[in-house]
Amino acid sequence: GKAIVSRQFVEMTRTRIEGLLAAFPKLMNTGKQHTFVETESVRYVYQPMEKLYMVLITTKNSNILEDLETLRLFSRVIPEYCRALEENEISEHCFDLIFAFDEIVALGYRENVNLAQIRTFTEMDSHEEKVFRAVRETQEREAKAEMRRKAKELQQARRDAERQGKKAPGFGGFGSSTVSGSSTAAMITETIIETDKPKVAPAPARPSGPSKALKLGAKGKEVDNFVDKLKSEGETIMSSNMGKRTSDATKVHAPPINMESVHMKIEEKITLTCGRDGGLQNMELHGMIMLRISDDKFGRIRLHVENEDKKGVQLQTHPNVDKKLFTAESLIGLKNPEKSFPVNSDVGVLKWRLQTTEESFIPLTINCWPSESGNGCDVNIEYELQEDNLELNDVIITIPLPSGVGAPVIGEIDGEYRHDSRRNTLEWCLPVIDAKNKSGSLEFSIAGQPNDFFPVQVSFVSKKNYCNIQVTKVTQVDGNSPVRFSTETTFLVDKYEIL
Repeated sequence: GKAIVSRQFVEMTRTRIEGLLAAFPKLMNTGKQHTFVETESVRYVYQPMEKLYMVLITTKNSNILEDLETLRLFSRVIPEYCRALEENEISEHCFDLIFAFDEIVALGYRENVNLAQIRTFTEMDSHEEKVFRAVRETQEREAKAEMRRKAKELQQARRDAERQGKKAPGFGGFGSSTVSGSSTAAMITETIIETDKPKVAPAPARPSGPSKALKLGAKGKEVDNFVDKLKSEGETIMSSNMGKRTSDATKVHAPPINMESVHMKIEEKITLTCGRDGGLQNMELHGMIMLRISDDKFGRIRLHVENEDKKGVQLQTHPNVDKKLFTAESLIGLKNPEKSFPVNSDVGVLKWRLQTTEESFIPLTINCWPSESGNGCDVNIEYELQEDNLELNDVIITIPLPSGVGAPVIGEIDGEYRHDSRRNTLEWCLPVIDAKNKSGSLEFSIAGQPNDFFPVQVSFVSKKNYCNIQVTKVTQVDGNSPVRFSTETTFLVDKYEIL
């Protein structure tokens, strides 16, 4: 009887712990079935788990009913992290188990938690991280498309140069000579897009170009490796090979470079709770326009706001903004027109709030319908976009599953799914939901009860805001001349649950 995982919640010496654990197998009476053993100083409360034992050592003054309940919770935690109750599996997940144990007992006293709360506390799931990853993937896709377009332009320029018998325009970067630079450009274009074989240029103009290009085209493995490397490091390669012409591709990876001297960030966050049988319990939406000015000559400006919202949002301007001007003409300007907005800092000039229990305001309705069958439950879940003007990207609908029953059997599905056996969830993934793809359904079967599949959680990100509030024009205070500006719109989920 050796200890696989041991956790102490009061200060004890290692010798004392090893002595108590070593004494436990000797104190057990194999001829009888019982759940505890007492000595002069301590009480052993234990529970068999196949070939292993879960043992809780307490003082004799403790409440044995509470000890049994704590022990039962400890034993229920282990299957959450270990696929099998074996020594190797438990050793592999020992730190996960210790973190879970620490949520059950703190400083020697049991916390009032259940299994679901323990799972939530130890996951440390971050919605902001999901949004960041979704935005990052979108930027990478856009950068790859831009990279292909640039490569096509380079190839066309190289072909034009070959037809005219001139040297190709300077694509240099890696090599010191024009030949090495142009051959590198050939390698990029021929591996990124499918094109015809390049024409052989006259010998005086490009003496070594054709042989280099043919050599690159013949080595399939080298080309494949280069493409893989290009996909992972596309931004670096493009910037080092194409000089000034890569500015657009760089902007895709780094949106702040795209910002004009006057930039506005319009952000909305939604918190929504629905009942599983229908009905909106609460929906709250907060929005804000953040203004950032990077050039002090555009400090004295006014924003023309177009408010086409018909849902009844409550608008509130910044205290330094002229509220009468905004009410009368929908213009955001400072109370003192002679003053300027702060430079190189984000200033919230307008915010709005919408709180409602009106079902027609739900942007995306989710209907989850579990029905019991002979083998467990057949679950039908469907979504429908209520707001046709919205475009929701990277939508993930997360359905909890019963623990210890294996993977669900998927029937019909629109989109893709991921089964997370660790968290016991089924993630229904939809790249985009818009007016052309406003509804879909998922069917699956699994052992369990109808209550096991709630709460259903939804996350998404959108570049269109829910409340139709936009900045349409920016003008100077003096002369009313227009000013170029850029806008970044984001609609995020703070909490979206069907209980």
